[in-house]
Amino acid sequence: MSTYKFKIFGKEYNVTIGEIENKIAKVNVNGADYDVELENQPVAVPAAAPAVAAAPAAAAAPAAAPAAKPAAGPGVKVTSPLPGVIIEVSVKEGQAVKAGQKVAVIEAMKMENEIAATQDGTISAIHVNKGDSVLEGADIVSIA
Repeated sequence: MSTYKFKIFGKEYNVTIGEIENKIAKVNVNGADYDVELENQPVAVPAAAPAVAAAPAAAAAPAAAPAAKPAAGPGVKVTSPLPGVIIEVSVKEGQAVKAGQKVAVIEAMKMENEIAATQDGTISAIHVNKGDSVLEGADIVSIA
């Protein structure tokens, strides 16, 4: 198991790469578990190799989040469909939402994109704030 810290656009990411089986890596990014499909079969790094040698492989982990499948947990997480900057959070914790209702707005490539609730329920957690930079697949809100 390898653990790395990244800072992307001022936001910190704690990434732990666990077991790798075939081309699927068990990755944890800021507490969220993902199964990440690797493009190439991983190459074993000798134990005496410097830590820098492993960093390029780990750097792909946050970018690989789009292909990831979040682990099951309490509530359903609504995730960012693309990288960008959160310009509006349209809901509050405890608020009831309907499937398709706007929960946030993200700006990417000078275009505003609405992020919608994936199901009916109640907002149990808000994972972003206005002005946050997020990667594709980042958690926006949780719906219970």
